[in-house]
Amino acid sequence: MGTPGRLGRAFAQDDGGIYVVNFSDRTLSSKRASVAGGCGCAGEPTFMMSITKSLTILFLFAGIDGPAPGQQLPAPAAEAAHIAGTVTDTNGDIIPGADIVLQGPQDSRAVVANDDGAFQIDNVLPGVAYQVTVSAKGFADWRATEILLQPGQFDFLKDIKLRMLGDAASVIVVASQEDIAAEQVNLEEHQRVLGFIPNFYVTYDKDAAPLTSRLKFDLALKVAVDPVTFAGTNFLAAANQADHYPDFQEGMKGYGQRLGAAYANDFTDIMVGGAILPSVLHQDPRYYYQGTGTTRSRLMHALSTPLICKGDNGRWEPNYSSLGGYLASGAIANAYYPESNRGARLVGNIFAVDFSADIANGVLQEFVLRRLTPGAKRQN
Repeated sequence: MGTPGRLGRAFAQDDGGIYVVNFSDRTLSSKRASVAGGCGCAGEPTFMMSITKSLTILFLFAGIDGPAPGQQLPAPAAEAAHIAGTVTDTNGDIIPGADIVLQGPQDSRAVVANDDGAFQIDNVLPGVAYQVTVSAKGFADWRATEILLQPGQFDFLKDIKLRMLGDAASVIVVASQEDIAAEQVNLEEHQRVLGFIPNFYVTYDKDAAPLTSRLKFDLALKVAVDPVTFAGTNFLAAANQADHYPDFQEGMKGYGQRLGAAYANDFTDIMVGGAILPSVLHQDPRYYYQGTGTTRSRLMHALSTPLICKGDNGRWEPNYSSLGGYLASGAIANAYYPESNRGARLVGNIFAVDFSADIANGVLQEFVLRRLTPGAKRQN
């Protein structure tokens, strides 16, 4: 018949006596134990009901499917760990959309940082050495190796700061000064306030390479022919038309004359003060963003923009280029303004307007425009 499995015994009683039920996984037998006064033959239905009740109670309390003697229970699985963090650049600005890769000996997973630069990886195996790699376009990769977590641990990775790839140029010089300056100008020509207003004449690198004459002319022409420059000139011409200044005739012809005069003023100021004189005098026409120090020191730096500039030799010096550009723009305007508006007063008016506009631009550059220029916040 085979070796019996787990054994059990139940007892039942009726009017005829006590029944003993022996059972195992494979056998079931019963016999009546005689009791004084019992007959051993009556009450079979009652006997079967007693058997059923006894077996039911035995199954409920003993557990038929419980472990056999000597059988070991499986050890509980270790609680999974978690890894999280926030991705920023070296200035502390968040980098949304960064790629995070978790690499281990048994598995590899990738997630993407959300709009706040945050990420979280769940169900990480404890006791396993992992490597985390964080990458984003335009930045050098960041890595953390030998991350070993305990069961249930929530590890928040700190100091995930990605360095811009362009920063390497200020540390390891692998090109000539002219090549570095050309690359800097290329970056500057993509700086636009709110994504569309030119913001080319500012550098956020305190040690920017000096511009060659060709780069100074390229930068000036880039500003002069930009569509936003024409739009601004049209707005100024409309304002002058409403103010009846200069003394051109009215109507569309007068508007066209005022438009031409306004654009000529801007063009001569940009070309003379931003390219010709800076090339002759070896001066840098760009605004050098300070960004650090007290508010007072930054304000003084911004207010001095029309008066002080950085030379191509890296030293600060009087801004003859900008001052000369203001004067040249006013002087040349005498060639195309109405005769009633010509003279020293015209030169003085244009000089004052350009001088004031340069001061206002410096203050805005130092305290406002960097935050409104996409990509500028990531430049050192």
